[in-house]
Amino acid sequence: MRIWRQHELGDPAELLQLEEVDTPVADSDQIVVDTEAVGLTFVDCLMARGLYQMETKLPWSPCTEVVGRVREVGNGVDHLSVGDRVVGIGGGSLSEQTALRASGAHKLAEQVSAGAAAAALVNYGTSWFALHDRGQLAEGETLLVHAGMGGVGSAAVQLGQIAGAKIIATAGGPEKTALLKDMGVDLAIDYQETPDFVDLVRAHTDGQGVDVCFDPVGGDVFDRSRRCMAWDGRLLVIGFTSGRIADAPTNHILLKNYAVVGVHWGASVGRNPEPSEIARQKIFALLEQGRLNPPVFPPYAFDDVPAALDAIYQRQTWGKVIVKLWAT
Repeated sequence: MRIWRQHELGDPAELLQLEEVDTPVADSDQIVVDTEAVGLTFVDCLMARGLYQMETKLPWSPCTEVVGRVREVGNGVDHLSVGDRVVGIGGGSLSEQTALRASGAHKLAEQVSAGAAAAALVNYGTSWFALHDRGQLAEGETLLVHAGMGGVGSAAVQLGQIAGAKIIATAGGPEKTALLKDMGVDLAIDYQETPDFVDLVRAHTDGQGVDVCFDPVGGDVFDRSRRCMAWDGRLLVIGFTSGRIADAPTNHILLKNYAVVGVHWGASVGRNPEPSEIARQKIFALLEQGRLNPPVFPPYAFDDVPAALDAIYQRQTWGKVIVKLWAT
């Protein structure tokens, strides 16, 4: 089978190689799937360069989510069968066949698109954990979402709307802010046009600020977001795509009586899997009911993986980015 792999750290557009390897075999609590599509994220761009908070083990293959059809079932797997269509967390294998942990795989309804399935698993899982478990978002509150047309950002926008929150979102460029308006946000801010969004946010909230801020960007965005927080607000730290880890002055946090809350969904799943499983079931139920409509960027072909990762890194994509291997 063919697989994309990188044998040294650096720019994946230059270093990824398409190689031939043996097809994986299912171990205990594993399934092997014929890959329909693979989801990519900004984390893949950081992992390729050795810039993520987790070590990149070489050889490395980009892969966040995998959608596919089961071709082999390992010992101890009794909830999935050959032929089932599933989505699961990728095992570092952007390849034509992939081994997945069976207990983490979700059986998919046939009508759910590959892009929506990939988005629902990690992007919506992360945003659900951030907004509900960590942010305690309540109906009627105001939610500020940064990078609102990114994978987790667009998920936060939709989940915030379902929760009954009023949504302010930032994005880079007129195309992305137009997409946010189409999603029905209350205020869309182009941070390329208005890098200092504080005055716009405070004016929109009559000077009160926002109850919850969803920040996957960090750096200057975090610094400005502190000035947007309402009394009793929750500033959620999702990540640092800006490349700079910001400081949080404790005197400001005390005087404005807001909380800075860390959001590490992946580690939380390992430590306490039950809430994550409940959230996953709720997310996929909303998806199958048609209440969630994840925005999906036009899919990339298998041969175009380096270009896909470069486009993500250059902020040229929006929504969920997938690589499509074949159509159902």
